[in-house]
Amino acid sequence: MQLSRRDLFRSSLVVGGAAALGGLGSLSADAVAGTGVHGAAARSAGRTTTRTTVLGKGPAGAGGWRPVVALPGESWVVRTGLGANAKKGRAARRKAVLAFAQLSDVHVVDAQSPIRVEYGEGVSSSAYRPQEILSGQVMDAMVRELNTIGAAPVTGRPLAFAIQTGDNSDSTQYNEIRWNIDVLDGETVRVDSGDLTKYEGVMDQVPAFYDTMFWHPDGTPEGKEDDVARAQYGFPTIPGLLDAARQPFDAEGLAIPWYAAMGNHDGLVQGNFPATDSQRAKAIGDKKQTSKGERTVTADPDRRLLERVEWVQEHFTTTSTPVGHGFTEQNVADETAYYTFDQGKVRFIVLDTVSPFGDKGYLDATQLAWLKKLLGASRRKLVVIASHHPLASFSDKTLAAKIERLLVGYDNVIAWVNGHTHTNNIWPHVRKEKGKAVGGFWEINTASHIDWPQQSRLLEVTDNKDGTVSIFATMVDHGAPLEFNGDLDDPAQLAGLSRLLAANDWQERDNHRLGKRTDRNVELLVVAPKFLR
Repeated sequence: MQLSRRDLFRSSLVVGGAAALGGLGSLSADAVAGTGVHGAAARSAGRTTTRTTVLGKGPAGAGGWRPVVALPGESWVVRTGLGANAKKGRAARRKAVLAFAQLSDVHVVDAQSPIRVEYGEGVSSSAYRPQEILSGQVMDAMVRELNTIGAAPVTGRPLAFAIQTGDNSDSTQYNEIRWNIDVLDGETVRVDSGDLTKYEGVMDQVPAFYDTMFWHPDGTPEGKEDDVARAQYGFPTIPGLLDAARQPFDAEGLAIPWYAAMGNHDGLVQGNFPATDSQRAKAIGDKKQTSKGERTVTADPDRRLLERVEWVQEHFTTTSTPVGHGFTEQNVADETAYYTFDQGKVRFIVLDTVSPFGDKGYLDATQLAWLKKLLGASRRKLVVIASHHPLASFSDKTLAAKIERLLVGYDNVIAWVNGHTHTNNIWPHVRKEKGKAVGGFWEINTASHIDWPQQSRLLEVTDNKDGTVSIFATMVDHGAPLEFNGDLDDPAQLAGLSRLLAANDWQERDNHRLGKRTDRNVELLVVAPKFLR
């Protein structure tokens, strides 16, 4: 297997044509929950969700470059397997319980930070992406799209809140998490650091540090070879992009309350390493290592690396609700990042799965004991777990199996919502008795904002009044234009350009981060807990 450069680290600008993403395959019409969407729900299921329109990649041109194209929407595939059958007539009986939005792996990036290791091999994950300079604009575009949608596409119920499931920032830097919070708060945001008059990083044209492995949108310095992005992979030249990406923009701000979970990139240097004294000094210093040697850049104290408690504390400096965004003063006192909150009949348990040893999932004994106690006190609630890492990303498989057994032992745990993989996945966790499925929960793993397809997900919980509960999941593409018209002063155009760059990132072309059809728009059935029957 040939590894991409990003794998090694961790381990035509037009719309045209059409492409098939893979249809329903052998799924029959009976397996698609496309009925019962009326009134307000029908209106909210318009162009703004993938129920009506899905974005995909068009035919390849020079260098394999593909446009982003609009494709027919996807209805909800019904998934069973946890002992709950899809009973006829449930659409007429069902009662909406809750609707909310999930954003994951936003990765607001300080692309000029000295702590970044774009130059290295075998050092760190997510080292470089051509679109990373536009992470703030992408986040704002998604916030605007969620505000436009406003209500869930199946039930029409207003979205109660949104939750970020980690990697909200990229390298545990103060400025990165501030940009993340400020976008959600609707502030004027400038994703820039160091010398505010120029970009200082691996994508500029300084001849002494020009490296062809990185895309240089301003072109090729005299006497140098074209970079591989433009020479081999069809990437364009866009003069002025590096300056435009750093300009302030007025974020709209999320119109609903929002909560946050911590990811490994929020708590570790580039998502992999605990901060050392030398790394802390490097982050705020004026020396950046590159493949061409050490480079002098402009120092910035706002690049300082945060401890877990400092990262949590930043969520109390906010103009949106709730203050703390789920974190409490107890979290600050205990230096923890896990908590719980209720939304009507649903209790959310937000875990801190960041390991002190690397990018894999982890729970220490104290948090696991807290989880056990809380589950025991939550039997009259539907329970949804939220975290950054899925169980599949835990390096300790014995621990992962222990957590799975714990959760499937409760008939009121219906879902675990997470991210980290940058890919849409949905996995069943089955509780069996005498070899027969009698319950369990669904693990809903959502793609990122930093990599293609730059999606979020809407989730709706319904009581079907027939002994089953449904969880509807609907993917959302941010509302930036599909075609980049060259306007570098428009943040929405820049967000659309970011999606186009992500679709063509040469390190990602063999990855299928959209997931399977059954990982996207779905109706997930679970057995209703006893207190609902």
